[in-house]
Amino acid sequence: MIETNAELGLSLIILAGFLTAKLFRTAKIPAVTSYILVGIVIGPSGLEVMPEGILAASGFISDVVLGLIAFGIGRNFHIQTFGKTGKTVVRISVMEALGAMVLVTAALHLLLGVPLHVAILFGAIASATAPAATVMVVDETRSKGPLTDTLLGVVALDDAWSLMIFAVSMVVAKTIASGVANHLEILAEVGMAIFDIAFSLILGAAFAWLLHHYYSRVKDPSDLEIFTLGIILLTVGAANTIGHSVLLACLALGVVLVNIGSEGCRFFEAIEPLDTPLYLIFFVLAGALLEIGLLREIGLLGLVYIIFRVVGKLLGAYIGASAPGGMGTAVKKYIGLGLIPQAGVALGLALMAREQFPVVGEMIFGTIVATTVVFELAGPIATRTALGLAREIPEEAHE
Repeated sequence: MIETNAELGLSLIILAGFLTAKLFRTAKIPAVTSYILVGIVIGPSGLEVMPEGILAASGFISDVVLGLIAFGIGRNFHIQTFGKTGKTVVRISVMEALGAMVLVTAALHLLLGVPLHVAILFGAIASATAPAATVMVVDETRSKGPLTDTLLGVVALDDAWSLMIFAVSMVVAKTIASGVANHLEILAEVGMAIFDIAFSLILGAAFAWLLHHYYSRVKDPSDLEIFTLGIILLTVGAANTIGHSVLLACLALGVVLVNIGSEGCRFFEAIEPLDTPLYLIFFVLAGALLEIGLLREIGLLGLVYIIFRVVGKLLGAYIGASAPGGMGTAVKKYIGLGLIPQAGVALGLALMAREQFPVVGEMIFGTIVATTVVFELAGPIATRTALGLAREIPEEAHE
Protein backbone atom coordinates (compact mmCIF):
# COMPACT_ATOMS: atom_id res chain seq x y z
CA MET A 1 0.00 0.00 0.00
CA ILE A 2 1.38 3.41 -1.00
CA GLU A 3 1.27 5.85 1.93
CA THR A 4 -0.47 9.15 1.19
CA ASN A 5 -1.80 11.80 3.52
CA ALA A 6 -5.41 12.95 3.52
CA GLU A 7 -4.68 16.08 1.49
CA LEU A 8 -2.91 14.16 -1.28
CA GLY A 9 -5.59 11.49 -1.18
CA LEU A 10 -8.39 14.02 -1.56
CA SER A 11 -6.59 15.79 -4.41
CA LEU A 12 -6.10 12.42 -6.11
CA ILE A 13 -9.82 11.66 -5.80
CA ILE A 14 -10.88 15.01 -7.25
CA LEU A 15 -8.33 15.26 -10.07
CA ALA A 16 -8.48 11.60 -11.13
CA GLY A 17 -12.27 11.67 -11.07
CA PHE A 18 -12.41 14.92 -13.04
CA LEU A 19 -9.91 13.86 -15.73
CA THR A 20 -11.39 10.37 -16.13
CA ALA A 21 -14.90 11.78 -16.51
CA LYS A 22 -13.64 14.17 -19.21
CA LEU A 23 -11.94 11.30 -21.02
CA PHE A 24 -14.95 8.97 -20.83
CA ARG A 25 -17.39 11.69 -21.90
CA THR A 26 -16.34 11.19 -25.53
CA ALA A 27 -17.65 7.62 -25.30
CA LYS A 28 -20.89 8.90 -23.69
CA ILE A 29 -20.09 7.04 -20.48
CA PRO A 30 -21.72 8.81 -17.50
CA ALA A 31 -19.43 10.63 -15.09
CA VAL A 32 -20.76 8.56 -12.19
CA THR A 33 -19.50 5.35 -13.82
CA SER A 34 -16.07 6.90 -14.38
CA TYR A 35 -15.94 8.07 -10.75
CA ILE A 36 -16.76 4.57 -9.51
CA LEU A 37 -14.07 3.08 -11.77
CA VAL A 38 -11.52 5.57 -10.41
CA GLY A 39 -12.46 4.52 -6.89
CA ILE A 40 -11.98 0.85 -7.75
CA VAL A 41 -8.54 1.57 -9.27
CA ILE A 42 -7.16 3.70 -6.42
CA GLY A 43 -8.99 1.92 -3.59
CA PRO A 44 -8.28 -1.30 -1.66
CA SER A 45 -9.28 -3.46 -4.66
CA GLY A 46 -6.70 -1.72 -6.88
CA LEU A 47 -3.59 0.37 -6.24
CA GLU A 48 -4.41 0.97 -2.57
CA VAL A 49 -3.39 4.63 -2.62
CA MET A 50 -6.47 6.01 -0.87
CA PRO A 51 -5.71 6.99 2.74
CA GLU A 52 -7.45 5.03 5.48
CA GLY A 53 -8.65 8.28 7.04
CA ILE A 54 -10.66 9.19 3.95
CA LEU A 55 -12.11 5.68 3.70
CA ALA A 56 -13.05 5.86 7.37
CA ALA A 57 -14.95 9.10 6.70
CA SER A 58 -16.94 7.56 3.85
CA GLY A 59 -19.99 6.94 6.05
CA PHE A 60 -20.24 10.60 7.03
CA ILE A 61 -19.69 11.78 3.45
CA SER A 62 -22.29 9.31 2.15
CA ASP A 63 -24.92 10.53 4.59
CA VAL A 64 -24.29 14.18 3.71
CA VAL A 65 -24.41 13.60 -0.05
CA LEU A 66 -27.48 11.36 0.15
CA GLY A 67 -29.14 14.09 2.20
CA LEU A 68 -28.30 16.68 -0.48
CA ILE A 69 -29.58 14.36 -3.21
CA ALA A 70 -32.87 13.66 -1.43
CA PHE A 71 -33.28 17.38 -0.70
CA GLY A 72 -32.76 18.16 -4.39
CA ILE A 73 -35.27 15.51 -5.46
CA GLY A 74 -37.85 17.22 -3.26
CA ARG A 75 -37.79 20.14 -5.68
CA ASN A 76 -39.63 17.98 -8.21
CA PHE A 77 -42.64 17.57 -5.92
CA HIS A 78 -44.12 21.02 -6.37
CA ILE A 79 -47.86 20.61 -5.98
CA GLN A 80 -48.67 22.37 -9.26
CA THR A 81 -46.56 19.98 -11.35
CA PHE A 82 -46.65 16.80 -9.26
CA GLY A 83 -50.42 17.10 -8.90
CA LYS A 84 -50.75 16.36 -12.61
CA THR A 85 -48.53 13.26 -12.66
CA GLY A 86 -48.56 12.17 -9.00
CA LYS A 87 -50.90 9.21 -9.39
CA THR A 88 -48.89 7.82 -12.28
CA VAL A 89 -45.58 8.28 -10.43
CA VAL A 90 -46.96 6.46 -7.38
CA ARG A 91 -48.35 3.66 -9.57
CA ILE A 92 -45.05 3.20 -11.44
CA SER A 93 -43.03 3.21 -8.21
CA VAL A 94 -45.26 0.57 -6.64
CA MET A 95 -45.29 -1.66 -9.72
CA GLU A 96 -41.53 -1.52 -10.36
CA ALA A 97 -40.78 -2.36 -6.72
CA LEU A 98 -43.27 -5.24 -6.67
CA GLY A 99 -42.16 -6.42 -10.12
CA ALA A 100 -38.57 -6.85 -8.98
CA MET A 101 -39.63 -8.50 -5.74
CA VAL A 102 -42.03 -11.01 -7.29
CA LEU A 103 -39.78 -12.05 -10.19
CA VAL A 104 -36.62 -12.42 -8.08
CA THR A 105 -38.48 -14.40 -5.41
CA ALA A 106 -40.11 -16.70 -7.97
CA ALA A 107 -36.94 -17.21 -10.02
CA LEU A 108 -34.70 -18.07 -7.08
CA HIS A 109 -37.25 -20.43 -5.53
CA LEU A 110 -38.59 -22.14 -8.67
CA LEU A 111 -35.48 -22.18 -10.88
CA LEU A 112 -32.69 -22.64 -8.32
CA GLY A 113 -34.57 -24.28 -5.46
CA VAL A 114 -33.61 -21.58 -2.97
CA PRO A 115 -35.72 -21.99 0.21
CA LEU A 116 -38.82 -19.80 0.00
CA HIS A 117 -38.00 -17.68 3.05
CA VAL A 118 -34.54 -16.90 1.64
CA ALA A 119 -35.96 -16.14 -1.81
CA ILE A 120 -38.45 -13.73 -0.23
CA LEU A 121 -35.62 -11.83 1.46
CA PHE A 122 -33.73 -11.57 -1.84
CA GLY A 123 -36.92 -10.38 -3.53
CA ALA A 124 -37.50 -7.69 -0.92
CA ILE A 125 -33.95 -6.40 -1.31
CA ALA A 126 -34.35 -6.41 -5.10
CA SER A 127 -37.11 -3.81 -4.81
CA ALA A 128 -34.65 -1.11 -3.68
CA THR A 129 -33.22 1.40 -6.16
CA ALA A 130 -30.29 3.77 -5.53
CA PRO A 131 -31.39 7.35 -6.24
CA ALA A 132 -27.89 8.86 -6.13
CA ALA A 133 -26.64 7.48 -9.46
CA THR A 134 -29.87 8.37 -11.26
CA VAL A 135 -29.85 11.95 -9.96
CA MET A 136 -26.17 12.33 -10.87
CA VAL A 137 -26.81 11.26 -14.47
CA VAL A 138 -29.79 13.62 -14.77
CA ASP A 139 -27.70 16.52 -13.43
CA GLU A 140 -24.75 15.73 -15.67
CA THR A 141 -26.81 15.45 -18.85
CA ARG A 142 -29.07 18.40 -17.91
CA SER A 143 -31.94 16.31 -19.25
CA LYS A 144 -35.49 17.66 -19.14
CA GLY A 145 -38.83 16.18 -20.09
CA PRO A 146 -41.58 13.78 -18.99
CA LEU A 147 -39.23 10.82 -18.52
CA THR A 148 -36.80 12.85 -16.41
CA ASP A 149 -39.54 14.27 -14.18
CA THR A 150 -41.25 10.89 -13.75
CA LEU A 151 -37.97 9.08 -13.08
CA LEU A 152 -36.95 11.48 -10.31
CA GLY A 153 -40.35 11.09 -8.68
CA VAL A 154 -40.20 7.30 -8.85
CA VAL A 155 -36.70 6.98 -7.34
CA ALA A 156 -37.76 9.31 -4.53
CA LEU A 157 -40.71 7.10 -3.57
CA ASP A 158 -38.85 3.82 -4.10
CA ASP A 159 -37.03 4.08 -0.78
CA ALA A 160 -40.30 4.20 1.17
CA TRP A 161 -41.76 1.18 -0.64
CA SER A 162 -38.60 -0.91 -0.26
CA LEU A 163 -38.50 -0.26 3.50
CA MET A 164 -42.12 -1.36 3.88
CA ILE A 165 -41.71 -4.39 1.61
CA PHE A 166 -38.63 -5.52 3.52
CA ALA A 167 -40.29 -5.08 6.92
CA VAL A 168 -43.18 -7.31 5.88
CA SER A 169 -40.89 -9.80 4.13
CA MET A 170 -38.70 -10.22 7.22
CA VAL A 171 -41.69 -11.30 9.31
CA VAL A 172 -43.06 -13.57 6.55
CA ALA A 173 -39.62 -15.16 6.14
CA LYS A 174 -39.36 -15.77 9.90
CA THR A 175 -42.84 -17.31 9.89
CA ILE A 176 -42.00 -19.67 7.02
CA ALA A 177 -38.64 -20.62 8.54
CA SER A 178 -40.16 -21.37 11.97
CA GLY A 179 -43.43 -22.80 10.71
CA VAL A 180 -45.34 -20.70 13.24
CA ALA A 181 -47.63 -17.95 11.97
CA ASN A 182 -47.69 -14.79 14.05
CA HIS A 183 -50.14 -12.29 12.63
CA LEU A 184 -49.57 -9.82 15.46
CA GLU A 185 -45.85 -9.71 14.70
CA ILE A 186 -46.56 -9.04 11.04
CA LEU A 187 -48.89 -6.18 11.94
CA ALA A 188 -46.34 -4.82 14.41
CA GLU A 189 -43.54 -4.82 11.83
CA VAL A 190 -45.74 -3.11 9.24
CA GLY A 191 -46.75 -0.56 11.85
CA MET A 192 -43.12 0.12 12.77
CA ALA A 193 -42.19 0.58 9.10
CA ILE A 194 -45.04 3.05 8.61
CA PHE A 195 -44.04 4.88 11.80
CA ASP A 196 -40.41 5.11 10.63
CA ILE A 197 -41.48 6.57 7.30
CA ALA A 198 -44.00 8.97 8.86
CA PHE A 199 -41.60 10.19 11.55
CA SER A 200 -38.83 10.75 9.01
CA LEU A 201 -41.18 12.85 6.90
CA ILE A 202 -42.40 14.83 9.93
CA LEU A 203 -38.80 15.47 11.00
CA GLY A 204 -37.89 16.86 7.58
CA ALA A 205 -41.04 18.97 7.45
CA ALA A 206 -40.26 20.48 10.87
CA PHE A 207 -36.79 21.56 9.79
CA ALA A 208 -38.26 22.94 6.55
CA TRP A 209 -40.54 25.15 8.62
CA LEU A 210 -37.52 26.31 10.64
CA LEU A 211 -35.55 27.16 7.49
CA HIS A 212 -38.50 28.97 5.92
CA HIS A 213 -39.29 30.84 9.16
CA TYR A 214 -35.81 32.38 9.36
CA TYR A 215 -35.49 32.91 5.61
CA SER A 216 -36.51 36.59 5.79
CA ARG A 217 -33.52 37.29 8.06
CA VAL A 218 -31.01 35.82 5.59
CA LYS A 219 -30.46 38.28 2.75
CA ASP A 220 -26.99 37.55 1.42
CA PRO A 221 -26.75 34.59 -1.08
CA SER A 222 -23.62 33.27 0.66
CA ASP A 223 -25.40 33.36 4.01
CA LEU A 224 -28.36 31.52 2.49
CA GLU A 225 -26.01 28.81 1.15
CA ILE A 226 -24.44 28.32 4.58
CA PHE A 227 -27.77 28.38 6.41
CA THR A 228 -29.43 25.93 3.99
CA LEU A 229 -26.48 23.53 4.18
CA GLY A 230 -26.56 23.78 7.97
CA ILE A 231 -30.25 22.83 8.08
CA ILE A 232 -29.64 19.88 5.72
CA LEU A 233 -26.80 18.65 7.96
CA LEU A 234 -29.04 19.14 11.00
CA THR A 235 -31.73 17.02 9.34
CA VAL A 236 -29.20 14.30 8.44
CA GLY A 237 -27.74 14.28 11.94
CA ALA A 238 -31.11 14.23 13.68
CA ALA A 239 -32.40 11.40 11.47
CA ASN A 240 -29.27 9.33 12.11
CA THR A 241 -29.30 10.00 15.84
CA ILE A 242 -32.84 8.70 16.33
CA GLY A 243 -32.44 5.89 13.79
CA HIS A 244 -34.75 7.10 11.03
CA SER A 245 -34.33 7.44 7.26
CA VAL A 246 -31.99 10.23 6.15
CA LEU A 247 -33.32 10.00 2.61
CA LEU A 248 -36.97 10.42 3.58
CA ALA A 249 -36.29 13.19 6.10
CA CYS A 250 -34.30 15.24 3.59
CA LEU A 251 -36.86 14.50 0.88
CA ALA A 252 -39.57 15.94 3.13
CA LEU A 253 -37.35 18.95 3.82
CA GLY A 254 -37.16 19.66 0.09
CA VAL A 255 -40.82 18.93 -0.64
CA VAL A 256 -42.11 21.25 2.08
CA LEU A 257 -39.70 24.06 1.16
CA VAL A 258 -40.65 24.04 -2.52
CA ASN A 259 -44.35 24.26 -1.62
CA ILE A 260 -44.36 26.47 1.47
CA GLY A 261 -43.74 29.79 -0.27
CA SER A 262 -42.99 31.56 -3.53
CA GLU A 263 -39.25 31.78 -2.79
CA GLY A 264 -38.74 28.04 -2.31
CA CYS A 265 -36.45 27.61 -5.32
CA ARG A 266 -33.85 29.92 -3.78
CA PHE A 267 -32.89 27.30 -1.21
CA PHE A 268 -32.11 24.76 -3.93
CA GLU A 269 -30.22 27.26 -6.07
CA ALA A 270 -28.14 28.30 -3.04
CA ILE A 271 -26.51 24.88 -2.60
CA GLU A 272 -26.22 23.87 -6.28
CA PRO A 273 -22.50 24.90 -6.45
CA LEU A 274 -21.76 22.24 -3.81
CA ASP A 275 -23.32 19.37 -5.76
CA THR A 276 -20.67 18.49 -8.35
CA PRO A 277 -17.55 18.22 -6.12
CA LEU A 278 -19.44 16.38 -3.39
CA TYR A 279 -20.99 13.96 -5.88
CA LEU A 280 -17.54 13.27 -7.31
CA ILE A 281 -16.03 12.48 -3.91
CA PHE A 282 -19.08 10.39 -2.95
CA PHE A 283 -18.95 8.13 -6.01
CA VAL A 284 -15.17 7.72 -6.00
CA LEU A 285 -15.44 6.58 -2.38
CA ALA A 286 -18.34 4.31 -3.33
CA GLY A 287 -16.11 2.70 -5.95
CA ALA A 288 -13.24 2.34 -3.49
CA LEU A 289 -15.51 0.47 -1.08
CA LEU A 290 -16.70 -1.99 -3.73
CA GLU A 291 -15.04 -5.38 -3.36
CA ILE A 292 -14.34 -6.02 -7.03
CA GLY A 293 -12.87 -9.45 -6.28
CA LEU A 294 -16.35 -10.66 -5.34
CA LEU A 295 -17.31 -10.60 -9.02
CA ARG A 296 -15.45 -13.91 -9.38
CA GLU A 297 -17.75 -15.42 -6.77
CA ILE A 298 -21.03 -14.05 -8.06
CA GLY A 299 -22.15 -17.49 -9.23
CA LEU A 300 -25.46 -18.64 -10.67
CA LEU A 301 -27.40 -17.23 -7.70
CA GLY A 302 -26.06 -13.72 -8.30
CA LEU A 303 -26.57 -13.98 -12.04
CA VAL A 304 -30.22 -15.00 -11.68
CA TYR A 305 -30.72 -12.21 -9.12
CA ILE A 306 -29.30 -9.62 -11.54
CA ILE A 307 -31.30 -10.81 -14.56
CA PHE A 308 -34.67 -11.10 -12.84
CA ARG A 309 -34.27 -7.89 -10.86
CA VAL A 310 -33.65 -6.01 -14.11
CA VAL A 311 -36.57 -7.76 -15.85
CA GLY A 312 -38.82 -7.08 -12.86
CA LYS A 313 -37.95 -3.39 -12.83
CA LEU A 314 -38.48 -3.05 -16.59
CA LEU A 315 -41.74 -5.00 -16.65
CA GLY A 316 -43.19 -3.46 -13.49
CA ALA A 317 -42.40 0.09 -14.59
CA TYR A 318 -43.88 -0.56 -18.04
CA ILE A 319 -47.11 -1.92 -16.56
CA GLY A 320 -47.36 1.00 -14.15
CA ALA A 321 -46.86 3.55 -16.93
CA SER A 322 -49.27 1.77 -19.30
CA ALA A 323 -52.36 2.01 -17.09
CA PRO A 324 -55.21 4.30 -18.23
CA GLY A 325 -54.24 7.92 -17.72
CA GLY A 326 -50.56 6.94 -17.74
CA MET A 327 -47.57 8.53 -19.40
CA GLY A 328 -46.43 8.84 -23.00
CA THR A 329 -44.61 6.25 -25.08
CA ALA A 330 -41.10 7.36 -24.07
CA VAL A 331 -41.86 6.99 -20.37
CA LYS A 332 -43.45 3.56 -20.85
CA LYS A 333 -40.58 2.25 -22.97
CA TYR A 334 -37.57 3.62 -21.15
CA ILE A 335 -38.29 4.44 -17.50
CA GLY A 336 -37.34 0.95 -16.33
CA LEU A 337 -33.78 1.48 -17.58
CA GLY A 338 -33.41 4.35 -15.14
CA LEU A 339 -34.21 2.11 -12.17
CA ILE A 340 -31.29 -0.33 -12.47
CA PRO A 341 -28.78 1.20 -9.99
CA GLN A 342 -28.69 -0.43 -6.56
CA ALA A 343 -26.40 0.35 -3.65
CA GLY A 344 -26.76 1.82 -0.16
CA VAL A 345 -30.35 0.96 0.75
CA ALA A 346 -29.99 -2.59 -0.59
CA LEU A 347 -26.75 -3.13 1.33
CA GLY A 348 -28.42 -1.86 4.49
CA LEU A 349 -31.32 -4.27 4.04
CA ALA A 350 -28.90 -7.14 3.33
CA LEU A 351 -27.04 -6.30 6.53
CA MET A 352 -30.32 -6.50 8.47
CA ALA A 353 -31.01 -9.89 6.88
CA ARG A 354 -27.57 -11.10 7.94
CA GLU A 355 -28.26 -10.06 11.54
CA GLN A 356 -31.73 -11.66 11.68
CA PHE A 357 -30.89 -14.87 9.78
CA PRO A 358 -27.34 -15.89 10.80
CA VAL A 359 -27.40 -19.21 8.93
CA VAL A 360 -28.24 -17.84 5.46
CA GLY A 361 -27.63 -14.14 6.11
CA GLU A 362 -23.95 -14.22 5.18
CA MET A 363 -24.78 -15.74 1.79
CA ILE A 364 -27.47 -13.09 1.20
CA PHE A 365 -25.14 -10.25 2.18
CA GLY A 366 -22.24 -11.55 0.07
CA THR A 367 -24.45 -11.93 -3.00
CA ILE A 368 -25.89 -8.41 -2.66
CA VAL A 369 -22.42 -6.90 -2.19
CA ALA A 370 -21.20 -8.67 -5.34
CA THR A 371 -24.20 -7.75 -7.48
CA THR A 372 -23.96 -4.13 -6.30
CA VAL A 373 -20.69 -3.87 -8.24
CA VAL A 374 -22.55 -4.76 -11.44
CA PHE A 375 -25.53 -2.49 -10.77
CA GLU A 376 -23.39 0.51 -9.82
CA LEU A 377 -21.26 0.23 -12.97
CA ALA A 378 -24.00 -0.65 -15.47
CA GLY A 379 -26.90 1.26 -13.90
CA PRO A 380 -25.75 4.81 -14.76
CA ILE A 381 -25.06 3.76 -18.35
CA ALA A 382 -28.58 2.33 -18.60
CA THR A 383 -30.04 5.56 -17.17
CA ARG A 384 -28.15 7.73 -19.66
CA THR A 385 -29.24 5.41 -22.48
CA ALA A 386 -32.89 5.80 -21.42
CA LEU A 387 -32.66 9.60 -21.34
CA GLY A 388 -30.94 9.61 -24.73
CA LEU A 389 -33.51 7.34 -26.36
CA ALA A 390 -36.27 9.57 -24.98
CA ARG A 391 -34.48 12.57 -26.58
CA GLU A 392 -34.41 14.45 -23.29
CA ILE A 393 -30.65 15.16 -23.29
CA PRO A 394 -29.89 18.56 -24.88
CA GLU A 395 -27.41 18.62 -27.76
CA GLU A 396 -24.77 20.56 -25.82
CA ALA A 397 -24.63 17.78 -23.21
CA HIS A 398 -23.37 15.38 -25.88
CA GLU A 399 -20.37 17.56 -26.63
